[in-house]
Amino acid sequence: MKFKSKKPHYEYLRQKWVGRHRAIQNKFWEKHGSSLKHLALGSLGGLMLLSAPAHQELPAPQLTFSRDDVLKGYDKNVLLAQSLSDKIPVEVRSLEPLEERDVIDILSRNFGFEVKAEMGGIRLNRNYGLIGGEQHLYRYPGDNLYAHADSASDWAKYGDAGIAPGLGAWGYFSASQKEFGDIDKQRERYYLAIQTFLTPGFAENFAKYRDFFKFRKMLVVNPKTGQAVVAVIGDAGPAEWTGKHLGGSPEVMDALGLAGGPRKGPVLYFFIDDPKNEVPLGPVNVRNQA
Repeated sequence: MKFKSKKPHYEYLRQKWVGRHRAIQNKFWEKHGSSLKHLALGSLGGLMLLSAPAHQELPAPQLTFSRDDVLKGYDKNVLLAQSLSDKIPVEVRSLEPLEERDVIDILSRNFGFEVKAEMGGIRLNRNYGLIGGEQHLYRYPGDNLYAHADSASDWAKYGDAGIAPGLGAWGYFSASQKEFGDIDKQRERYYLAIQTFLTPGFAENFAKYRDFFKFRKMLVVNPKTGQAVVAVIGDAGPAEWTGKHLGGSPEVMDALGLAGGPRKGPVLYFFIDDPKNEVPLGPVNVRNQA
């Protein structure tokens, strides 16, 4: 082992101590992240003790300290998961009205756009359920699985999901390959299969509900990690007997951190009120930790 210091034994011990200190600090954050968030906002001294290396002297106290500085370097989506943890039930069930209102408020404030459980008098049968992985969908006549990959990395990540034998609930995303545009590509890439057929009033208002749900934009959040994605309703399903309440494209599942293992997990999902189409599809990070 080579050291730049003239005191190699001291240098070796110092490196070991700093490494041990960082490991303890990371473990402490994992276990007490929620409490430390409040500590960081209310106690400058406590934060400095946590973040300063053991061999340094404490810096002089500052008169002002911004919240952004406190949280810099930490994943705000993880903090979102912590704020949701005591607002949703342990079991995966339909949210009660008060739970639903609390969750909607948290998500709208954190992401900077309005989410809703109901729009135009239409609401889903639930907004908290188990999502499962779906296959790719045909986007236009003559489409094939290989055309879905933009790169070797894309193929490696999503190619093994395969492509569904049938079309989505609204048919192709584009009438032809020539007319196929970026919005069509993004819609298939980030699509959801939603149990629209279980929506209250669906059978009595089939045409109205069909048109309402077509490519309806939604926010989906993994409450365990805070990972989130903006997607559209591109298909109907899954069947009730599967035990799942909605499905996600391979890219949606990846964005939610659920692409591996059983390829399913609990998620929150709500309509996005975006009349000007300002919210892009794809993975989304917390904008404001409020």
